[in-house]
Amino acid sequence: MEHVKGVFKNAWPYQKDKMNLPVADVDAAVPFYETKMGFVLESGNDNPVKTAILQRDNIRIGLAENGGDPTQDGCFFEVDSVEKTMQELNSYGWDKQASELGIEKHGETSWNVFYLVAPDGLCYCFGERLP
Repeated sequence: MEHVKGVFKNAWPYQKDKMNLPVADVDAAVPFYETKMGFVLESGNDNPVKTAILQRDNIRIGLAENGGDPTQDGCFFEVDSVEKTMQELNSYGWDKQASELGIEKHGETSWNVFYLVAPDGLCYCFGERLP
């Protein structure tokens, strides 16, 4: 069976900085992004706080033990196809259903979207621009 893969085109943070997303434990969080979201660990640092930079397609995000509240942050990922992205994430062990897709309008742009909350508490929205 062919592995279906969505393409992540953009990442916009809910708060200030997609390269500084708050998590309690970077080392505990990274395996989820690698095994359940298709990211690759690009680099890590321990100074001034523990961080990890993750990369996928043409986007990068950063996790940081910065004392922030992960339940109040995350990213909106623009993807080429929400259906392909949902199929891919399901192949990694998620159980997202097409019934969880919704239409949201931001400004003049309509998006087909679904949401996922990571075990670290960060929330992610996956969206495909509608014509």
